[in-house]
Order: sequence, then structure tokens, then C-alpha cells
Amino acid sequence: MAISPNQWGERLAPSLDDFEALAREALYLLPEPFKSLASDITCSVAEFAEDDVLEEFDMESPFELMGLFVGTGLTEDGAVPQTGQLPNNVILYRRAILDYWAENEDDTLGEIVTHVLVHEIGHHFGFSDDDMEAIETAAEAE
Repeated sequence: MAISPNQWGERLAPSLDDFEALAREALYLLPEPFKSLASDITCSVAEFAEDDVLEEFDMESPFELMGLFVGTGLTEDGAVPQTGQLPNNVILYRRAILDYWAENEDDTLGEIVTHVLVHEIGHHFGFSDDDMEAIETAAEAE
């Protein structure tokens, strides 16, 4: 069903609260055993990555980073939580995700949020970006 031109004026981009709801739903719908293994991870949403984060990854534009895992991965020393240690967290960057969604008509916003969330949780399990790309490529080839 097409949206008439007059209806576009009434449409708003999903808010930070909308994104948090999408992220909660994506976390809830993760398949087992991945879901149980990631049960200690929280998720938050921000408009963009902060400048120091972008510099750390040598990125020039805040639209380049859609998500970030912050914490101690399972494969790192000290993976057992220490007193005063913040929980592991995935940050989803709303504006970068919206920009990607606008350029990729084949994916729904929910699919993109889930993809970014799963990708960032993969860092918790010790997978590198290259590892996850290889896994995705192999899955698409099947």
C-alpha cells in the first residue's frame, strides 16, 4: 500500500525511545543458546558515536558507525565481572542506522537493528569484524 504525498508530512523518524523498544524486542527474539549467553548484555541508544570513539576507529563521519560493544568480552582476561565493573553494553547509533536503512530498501528497520545488535554481541564472544563477515558470507552461500 503506497503512502500518499500528503501522509508523508505526518510521518516522523523513529525516536530514541522507539529504537530502544526495537532493541529490546531484538534482544528478546534472539535464538537460543545465543540469547542465554548474551543475557548479561544491556543495550542503549544514542544519536551518534562520540568524537573520541570515532577517532579510535579512524572514522571521519559519525554515519560510519552503527553500533558499538562496550565492556569485557568473554574471551578477554577478567571476563568474570569485578566489583564496580559496569555491565557489558551494546550502543546502537540511531542516526547512522536510519541513514543505512534509507539507502538499503531490501532490509526493514527491525532487521537492521537486529543485525547490528547481533554483530556487536558477537564482539562479546570474541569474534572480530572479519570473523563475523566470514560467518555471514558462509551463511549467505548456503
